[in-house]
Amino acid sequence: MKKSFRPTVADLLALKGKRQLSMLRVATLDEAAAAEAAGIDMVSVPPALLGPRFREVAPSVFAVPGLEYGDFITAEDYLRAAFQAIRAGGDAVYCAASLGTIRRLRDEGIPVCSHVGLIPSKATWTGGFRAVGKTADSAIAIWKAVKALEDAGAFAAEIEVVPAEIATSISERTSLMMISMGAGAGCDAQYLFADDVLGQNRDHVPRHAKIYRDFTAEFDRLQAERISAFREFRNDISSGVYPEPKHLVGIPEPELRRFRELLGNT
Repeated sequence: MKKSFRPTVADLLALKGKRQLSMLRVATLDEAAAAEAAGIDMVSVPPALLGPRFREVAPSVFAVPGLEYGDFITAEDYLRAAFQAIRAGGDAVYCAASLGTIRRLRDEGIPVCSHVGLIPSKATWTGGFRAVGKTADSAIAIWKAVKALEDAGAFAAEIEVVPAEIATSISERTSLMMISMGAGAGCDAQYLFADDVLGQNRDHVPRHAKIYRDFTAEFDRLQAERISAFREFRNDISSGVYPEPKHLVGIPEPELRRFRELLGNT
């Protein structure tokens, strides 16, 4: 495998205010390989995707495995999972747990990306799955959350579905790398899910998503072809067309006669 440059946390923070980075949520090795080939800077991944094969296909992307909220309980649970993810090829971890947990991870040198604005796992506190920060009070609450993450030692935070003006003002005033998901171009990175980029999402498509390909139509076409192939196979069996001689293993005639003689003797 050829050597590739893989950025560090320090490299990413040094780019703050200089250029916007690209980030995708990928869930398969094929998607990870495509992100690598396309020059995507960062990927969010399920921890189970990490490992030697992941780094073979995506040697230079900065990978952030998600320690999903609710999968772990104590800070020690998160810490154990974080070390496993880093050993498996992760560069940082996503963690939306308490400030105490984030501080515990940072104390052990684990780079943490957290979350502000619309946090799906905690959306009940902000009114459900809708924009956050549309009033001065709620916008200030986001700013205070960012400052608290700074104090806890996080290096980055996803800021989701927040007015662009609010997200920009916050990004300009924090040392955190701010990753925008539907929060405008004034942050340090733009983040979308591969499912949305590829048109694979059959459910609700978020307002901030941009669809670049229609994989759903292609999947539907392939499924129709799959059904047709299976039906033809079934029909070939019914009509005796399959199997043909070319699909079978032969046996020399003398051996066949001897086998039948032996079979008759039994």
